[in-house]
Amino acid sequence: MFQDMSKRTTITLPDAIFDDLEEWADGEGRPTANLAAFLVEIAVKEKFREKYISKKEKKE
Repeated sequence: MFQDMSKRTTITLPDAIFDDLEEWADGEGRPTANLAAFLVEIAVKEKFREKYISKKEKKE
């Protein structure tokens, strides 16, 4: 849907949050940064839901 160019950013997390994120990512067999990017994407799409609703969902 919105597959524009990817951009990079850096975030700073408290140690405990990073450790839990890392454990979560390891449990899913994926890189920590990949899981973090996924979670940020989900949060942004939730915040700006109207912008990301598919055409099919808008008709319903």
